[in-house]
Amino acid sequence: HAAKINSTVHGVVLGVQSYSFRDRPLEAAIAAMKDIGIGTVELTSGHVEPKGSREELRKWRISTPLDHFKDVGKKFDAAGINLYAYNYSFRDDFTDEEIERGFAMAKAMGVKYITASSNVTTAKRVAPFAAKHKIKVGMHNHSNIKPNEFARPEDFEEARKAGANILINLDIGHFVAAGFDPVDFLSKHHERIVTIHIKDRKKNQGANVPFGEGDTPIKEVLGLLKAKKLKIPANIEYEYKGEDTVAEVRKC
Repeated sequence: HAAKINSTVHGVVLGVQSYSFRDRPLEAAIAAMKDIGIGTVELTSGHVEPKGSREELRKWRISTPLDHFKDVGKKFDAAGINLYAYNYSFRDDFTDEEIERGFAMAKAMGVKYITASSNVTTAKRVAPFAAKHKIKVGMHNHSNIKPNEFARPEDFEEARKAGANILINLDIGHFVAAGFDPVDFLSKHHERIVTIHIKDRKKNQGANVPFGEGDTPIKEVLGLLKAKKLKIPANIEYEYKGEDTVAEVRKC
C-alpha cells in the first residue's frame, strides 16, 4: 500500500471519474491522478475492458478471470488512490449473466458501488443482483429527455421502485442542461446519491464548458456538501474541449 492520497478539502471528498482520462490507458491515467493529487476515483469500464464488437465484449465480460479485476484494484491501492466505484453501464441489451458479472467485477476490485448509464426499465433487472451481492448502484443521468433514459427527477423515482439498492449518480452538468436544479435535488435526496459528477454545462441542452463558464452551480453544490458534512464523492468529469488532459483536470 502506498500512503493514501488525501483530496478531501473542508470535509468535501474531491475525486475524479476516470473517463476524464479517456485519452490514455489505465496505468497512465493512474499516474496522472497521482500527479494531480486525486485520492478517490470512479473507474469507467473503458479503462478495464477491451474495444470490440458488442458480442466480443459480452464474451470477454463473462469469461475473463476475476483476477484481472483484482489486479486493477491493486494498481489503485499501490498508488494510494481509493477506488470508490466502478462505472459499468447496465443496458437493456445485457443478458442476466452479463448483469451479474458486473457485481463480481466490482467485488473483485473491492468496491461497494457501481455507477451506470442505464435504462430506467433495466433497474428492475439489476435490483435483485444488487441485493444479492450487497452492492449499491447509482443510476447516472444525461440531459436527453427521452423515454427509458435517466434525465429527470421522476426517472430516478421510477427506478427507485425496483429496490433499495437502486440509487443515484447525479451529474450536475447534465441536470442543469436538462432544466433542473441540482442544489435543490441534492438537498432533498442526498441520502440516495452515491457519487456526484462535477462538470459545467450551459442551460437548455447547452455545451460542456470550462468550469465557471456555464450555468451549473458547482460552487453551491460543493458548499452544500461542506455545510451538510456529506461524504458523497464530488468527482470531476472533464468533458469540454481542452488542450492537455492533465493540465485541464488540474485546473478543474
